[in-house]
Amino acid sequence: MAVPHVRTPDDRFNDLPDFPYEPRYREVDGLRMASIEEGNGAAGTMLLLHGEPTWSFLYRRMIPPLVDAGWRIVAPDLIGFGRSDKPTDRNAHTYAGHVAWLTEFVSGIDRPDTGLCVFVQDWGGLLGLRVVAENPTWFDRVIIGNTALPEGQPMGDGFMNWQQLSQDLDPFDSGQLVSFTTQSREHSEAELDGYRAPFPDESYMAGARQFPLLVPTAPDDPAVPANQAAWAVWEQWTKPVLTLWTPGDQVLGHLQSTFVDRIPGAAGQPHQTFEPGGHFLQDDRGEDVVAAMLTWL
Repeated sequence: MAVPHVRTPDDRFNDLPDFPYEPRYREVDGLRMASIEEGNGAAGTMLLLHGEPTWSFLYRRMIPPLVDAGWRIVAPDLIGFGRSDKPTDRNAHTYAGHVAWLTEFVSGIDRPDTGLCVFVQDWGGLLGLRVVAENPTWFDRVIIGNTALPEGQPMGDGFMNWQQLSQDLDPFDSGQLVSFTTQSREHSEAELDGYRAPFPDESYMAGARQFPLLVPTAPDDPAVPANQAAWAVWEQWTKPVLTLWTPGDQVLGHLQSTFVDRIPGAAGQPHQTFEPGGHFLQDDRGEDVVAAMLTWL
């Protein structure tokens, strides 16, 4: 039986700027999970994973050039975000539970024989890097941007400040949060409303509120053993890995070298940084990120 949840009314997503895509829906553990699926797949299938408190709308600057280059794009909304169902009990949002929900979703994707390419950022990385490590045959190439895979260590002052802020904000304005971190462009009010659309009021925000508290920053965190097991896989990973980063991100901008140094498949790859740029590099520097991806791919 599905956990108690709310579902954002469809009319909240009308007239989104630069985001004309119709959602597709799949059931995941009794919850409806939304995704965008576009493109003919001549170049392959690419999974785009967002973080918190965003949704697939974050990729609106990246989807068109990727589709034009022949990629089939699958961009899901994590449970609790976007058009997906939103469990209302904060205790229903656990790290292991979200990994399981995302794993079930990815298991249903029609994958090419060569495997999926995946781009991860923010919680899209905390979850996606676990899914990849736990199902390595599903994936062929991995692109990592401004994320982490913590093993119970402190994350730095920037993250700890965000963790506290995420609990204190009243209201929790996801549009303003994205705008605040952006360094290279100004947002229209319609764009900010696009980020706000999934959350009509606080009752829809259990996941957005809880995610910062789920990051394993203490050695006794229940997610630490699974993340350590994932790192054991990543430290043997020889398939190609590219990191694309905005070091101006005050929360995770300092972590690029962690992945470059620890993953064998990242050795010798044309890793790039983008300045200026804030935490959500897909919004801040989307076209530049895609150009680097396509050159590498």
